[in-house]
Amino acid sequence: MRRDEGDACCGPDPVRGPSEPGEEPEARPQWWKDAALLPSAISGVFLLVGYVLVWSGLDISALVTQWIALLAGAWTFAPGAVRGLLHGRLGVGLLMTIAAVGAVLLSHVPEAAALAFIFSLAEALEDRAMARAKEGLRALLALIPETARISQEGGDTVVPVADVRKLDLLRVGAGERFATDGVVVEGRSSIDASAVTGESIPVEVGPDEPVPAGSVNGSGSLLIEATADGRENSLTQIVELVEQAHARKGERARLADRIARPLVPAVLVAAGLVALFEVVVGDPWTWVERALVVLVAASPCAMAIAVPVTVISAIGSASKFGVVIKSGAAFERFGTLRTVAFDKTGTLTQGHPQVTEVRTVSGIARETLLTWAAAVEAASTHPLASAISASVPNAQVASDVSEDAGRGVLGRVDGRVIRIGSPRWIDPGGLRTDADELAEAGMTVVVVEADGGTVGLIGVRDELRPEAAETVRMLHAQDINTVMLTGDDARTARALAVEAGIDDVRAEQLPTDKADAITRLTAERPTAMVGDGINDAPALASATVGIAMGATGSAAAVESADIAFTGHDLRLLPAAIAHARRGRRIMTANIALALAIIVVLFPLALFGVLGLAGVVLVHEVAEVVVILNGVRAARKPAAVRVHGAMAQSV
Repeated sequence: MRRDEGDACCGPDPVRGPSEPGEEPEARPQWWKDAALLPSAISGVFLLVGYVLVWSGLDISALVTQWIALLAGAWTFAPGAVRGLLHGRLGVGLLMTIAAVGAVLLSHVPEAAALAFIFSLAEALEDRAMARAKEGLRALLALIPETARISQEGGDTVVPVADVRKLDLLRVGAGERFATDGVVVEGRSSIDASAVTGESIPVEVGPDEPVPAGSVNGSGSLLIEATADGRENSLTQIVELVEQAHARKGERARLADRIARPLVPAVLVAAGLVALFEVVVGDPWTWVERALVVLVAASPCAMAIAVPVTVISAIGSASKFGVVIKSGAAFERFGTLRTVAFDKTGTLTQGHPQVTEVRTVSGIARETLLTWAAAVEAASTHPLASAISASVPNAQVASDVSEDAGRGVLGRVDGRVIRIGSPRWIDPGGLRTDADELAEAGMTVVVVEADGGTVGLIGVRDELRPEAAETVRMLHAQDINTVMLTGDDARTARALAVEAGIDDVRAEQLPTDKADAITRLTAERPTAMVGDGINDAPALASATVGIAMGATGSAAAVESADIAFTGHDLRLLPAAIAHARRGRRIMTANIALALAIIVVLFPLALFGVLGLAGVVLVHEVAEVVVILNGVRAARKPAAVRVHGAMAQSV
């Protein structure tokens, strides 16, 4: 595989669209079977044979083998350089082509052959590095089976996954993979979604619960309703997002381009001036040869590849443990974070309110109070009503139910008139102290009234995620401040913030208030916003980096965010930040090395300390080092398992 020249230098291949579901991802062959390395291998073998023939005194045979080495190596970059020149693009391949032609004209065929071999080898190694960075991501597509069983009235029909459409009913047997995203219609089982979300513990699923594409069904048979087409499910979207990420370059990529792009014409001008120096000194051949050496020495190829290899490696690696980074720019900003702001509901909390405490007046049993409340709330869709109803399975339904929006619900149960509502609208009476205690503990208080008198209180709370406090501690250990932004009342927010370890709490925030708060925080320090709801979208878009809880987040939140979690374990956040910081360090080191090579080699070439062969060797070895260093960004930080879920040691 070879590329045409880019605007400045050797860059990655244009992004190829994701494979179709069921298509085998393009595999990277073993290096000894890689056809892309063949021209470089031929060039290297004939170059070595040429040196042996020179030492043997067979000059004519040596010259022939050196020419073969030159042509084989130059074939990988010279045609592309010429095509780029015809389209007005100046690239490093053009500099190498000019240097090789010039060396031949000066009867330095061995040096030209060495240049062609080393440069072509560096190009081939870069291609393999890019392929290696992408192949792990593309292997995600292999998680989608080639066929699916559609359940119809006449029986099951096996079809290609690409033919699966939304709302199709799919039969998934034990041990089979889900062909697309869906919702369980019939059956109960456990699913292993570790390859998709990074969560190692199987999840129990039943009717009305979602299942992601690519996850593995457990021991039970399931009937699911497809919520996405076979071609466009969550897994294919992840691959597409990440494959396109490096097309949108980050700050360091832009810095590298700003340095590399003007260097190519500047190098050509400098080489021309060196060649013209012969007019002054009267030694044309020495200075023309030196101009060629300068041209090679100042080539910015390592600069142009310093960032893309690192970004592609790091983004592809992050996708494997459940973090989808939408662009190289987002990846680089991710590594600068100093503050993380969390939405509360559904992000720090589980998003499923539960009855956590019940207080009653004398003579009323806890079960009786809950039964009355559940009967009245049975027909309501309010989250608090759902929590109360869930506490009494199969509760009777109240009669004569009427709802006063925002104030409460009234109905008749067992001959009693039961009224339920907030303490703002129903006086807790003698339970006022209890109501304050429940509120201070972070619960939403529901007052229950029977026949006009207060008979009890129900405390409902959306509990923190089990890993929330640990996540906050891990962020603090990375010197990252944490903030809670929520629309809930201040007492509930403070209680949960204390439990999570967050000091900065901003409660009763409207969506615009959240966005304004993020704008102010971002002006002070690089700030991330983590959310999952539609109301979080403005804040996500305003942050240095917006992070959506993609597994359960709204489409608006995921669309507004720069990064999405395919799972819901918050410990992925400090892990991903550590990953991004490491990637930034590698990018910085690559840029510094590329600059240092130019700064050191240029004067050595200009004053004749190094000849063409020496400059070529040093320059291309440095390029290989940059590539190998960039590939290191694919390695994840040392991981530990905490309660069966992935966390990251800081």
